[in-house]
Amino acid sequence: MEKTWRWFGKKDNITLAMLKQIGVEGIVTALHDVPLGEVWTREKIHDLKSYIESYGMRWSVVESLPVVETIKYAGPDRDHQIEVYKESLRNLAAEGIHTICYNFMPVLDWARTDLLHANPNGTSNLYFSIPEFAYFDIYILKRENARESWADFKVLGPDGKPNGRDILKEVDELKKTMTPEKDHALVENIVIKTQGFVSGNFKEDDEHPIELFRELLALYKGIDKKQLRENMKYFLEAIMPVCEECDMYMCVHPDDPPFQILGLPRIVTSKEDIEWFLNAVPNKHNGLTFCAGSLSAGAQNNVVELARQFASRTWFVHLRSCHVFPNGDFTEASHLGGRADLIELTRIFEKVNPQLPMRVDHGMTMLGDETKGYNAGYSFLGRMFAMGQVQGIIATVDRELGIEYKQPGFFD
Repeated sequence: MEKTWRWFGKKDNITLAMLKQIGVEGIVTALHDVPLGEVWTREKIHDLKSYIESYGMRWSVVESLPVVETIKYAGPDRDHQIEVYKESLRNLAAEGIHTICYNFMPVLDWARTDLLHANPNGTSNLYFSIPEFAYFDIYILKRENARESWADFKVLGPDGKPNGRDILKEVDELKKTMTPEKDHALVENIVIKTQGFVSGNFKEDDEHPIELFRELLALYKGIDKKQLRENMKYFLEAIMPVCEECDMYMCVHPDDPPFQILGLPRIVTSKEDIEWFLNAVPNKHNGLTFCAGSLSAGAQNNVVELARQFASRTWFVHLRSCHVFPNGDFTEASHLGGRADLIELTRIFEKVNPQLPMRVDHGMTMLGDETKGYNAGYSFLGRMFAMGQVQGIIATVDRELGIEYKQPGFFD
């Protein structure tokens, strides 16, 4: 697999010079300075592409060319925004960039409650506490019918079966210990620090994120899973002619976490969901970003079996892994541990398509990463450590399969 790295542009504290030294071959990035809903011009694409190539790497994958909310909930300007999307696709193709990772998650791109959850070895990881997220929903966001929806929420343990956890009881106990400062930290973790650095709905300097959050949720009133699926199908069918024309590969990212939250439908969470969108638009240019981390956070998912089934329609791979605790909470795991089995996943994807771009995705925060101003989940040393582990996996698997492995950056 091509070893890639998610990089957040010229303002990223992690530089391309640093990435070249650690064996990165391809860059995964976006035009983060272009406002949502505007065309990505060929000039801007070319400028960033040339900058990346000046360091001896290539722009391998766009993550993300955002699908704006109006496309997801079928707003009045949906068709206009789809035309904007098509123009951006054509401009990317004209510059030789052909793989687009995107998501169809309403409102939130991804969610965690703790961004520096302590590990026993002194590092930290991203963590999702179901009661803390439910507390945010009920008492901070104050979503209508939130309490009732959490009363009906079935928490799955590592075996994929409901564990009988009483979330509301835990939320009410948690409320006794919460303070305005803790509430603020939870908002920062769920809304600002995980969303503000991507091309999404929230910015790091938003003064009233909860009010904005409520406005966005209101857009989805009456939108259920069936309707959101139909909206996704409408979008994909509309852009497929351009994808055919320009040989653009769309690969949707699984929902993170892969279960229903905030009363919003989520439609890329499981085997059934993946089968649905691939069959709904049966075109090779409609494919999957196989995020082993997102999928392994759902105890309902057998990640290795999903890889075997969908490898031929996978155009981008995120190699990371999650550990699901007996109570249903989850955390990022070591890249050699957790539920995902990255060694077996590497075997599967190398057999099907050894040229797939791969990035290690989230990594531990370690050895001072937390002081460097890196984006949440996107440490340097932690991801470098993960990249070393995954490079070793790939090299070993390639030897098993008789594929020549080239260590990038040496003697070129």
